[in-house]
Amino acid sequence: WSQRGTCGSSGAPTLCGGTVGAILTCPLEVVKTRLQSSSITLCISEVHLSTVNGASVARVAPPGPLHCLRAIYFAAYSSSKERLNCVFEPDSTQVHMTSAGIAGFTAITATNPIWLIKTRLQLDARKRGERRMNAFECVRRVYQTDGLRGFYRGMSASYAGISETVIHFVIYESIKRRLLEAKAATHMDGAEDTAKDASDFMGMMLAAATSKTCATSIAYPHEVIRTRLREEGTKYRSFFQSLSLVIREESYRALYRGLTTHLVRQIPNTAVMMCTYEFVVYLLEG
Repeated sequence: WSQRGTCGSSGAPTLCGGTVGAILTCPLEVVKTRLQSSSITLCISEVHLSTVNGASVARVAPPGPLHCLRAIYFAAYSSSKERLNCVFEPDSTQVHMTSAGIAGFTAITATNPIWLIKTRLQLDARKRGERRMNAFECVRRVYQTDGLRGFYRGMSASYAGISETVIHFVIYESIKRRLLEAKAATHMDGAEDTAKDASDFMGMMLAAATSKTCATSIAYPHEVIRTRLREEGTKYRSFFQSLSLVIREESYRALYRGLTTHLVRQIPNTAVMMCTYEFVVYLLEG
C-alpha cells in the first residue's frame, strides 16, 4: 500500500469504507448504546420478559445515508495528512497525531447533532402498541426542550475522545509502515513491488484491528460519559461533573459498561473500513 498522499481521490474510498463498515456492524451499535445508558440495560432475560410485561425494545432501521457522515472523519484525516506532510517530516508521528486530532475535531463539530438524535432514538423505549418516535419528532423534541444548544450535548466528551483517534492512527500508521518495510526487505533487487495480494489487505485489516483495540480500551470512558450527557432529561450536565457522578454512584466499573460489545462492533467495523478504503485507493491508483 502506498505511503504517498491521496489528494483528490479520498472521497470515494472514504465513502465506500465508511458505508460498508456501518452496514455490517449497525446492530451492535444499538446494544452498545443501551449498555452505556444509565436507565436501560439490555440483557437476554429482559428481552424475553419484555413480551410478558408489555414493554418492548426499540428496533433500529437499517443504516441509511446519514451513516456516510462517518466519512468526514476519514476524509479530514487524509486531507490533513497530505498537507502536513509538506510542513513536517513526511509520514512522521507528528504528522499522524496532528492529522488525527484535526480529523476528530472536524468530524465531532460537524456531526454531533446527528449522533445525538441517533442516541436518543436508540434509547427510545415505549410500551407495546405505542408508536415509535421518528427522527423528525426527536429533533423537534430536543429543540423545544433545550433549544439549539441541546443538539450539542455530549460534544465535550467527544472532544475528550479525540485522544482515541490520535492513538488509533499513530499505532495504525506505525504498523502499516513496518509491514511495508518488511515487504520491501523481501525484494532483494531493491525494486518497489506495487502489486498487492490478499495477504497485503489482510495485514491492513490486522493493523487496523490492533490499533483500534488499543485506542478504544484506553479512551473508552468518554463513550459512556457522552451517552449519559445525551440522555433525555438527564442529571448529567458536563463532562467532569458526569465523570465524577458516575464514579461516585456506580464505581469505576461503570465507565467500562458496554466495552466488550463496543469492541466486538468497532474492531470489524474499523478493519473493514480501512481495508475497503485502501483497496479502493489501490484500484484508483492502478
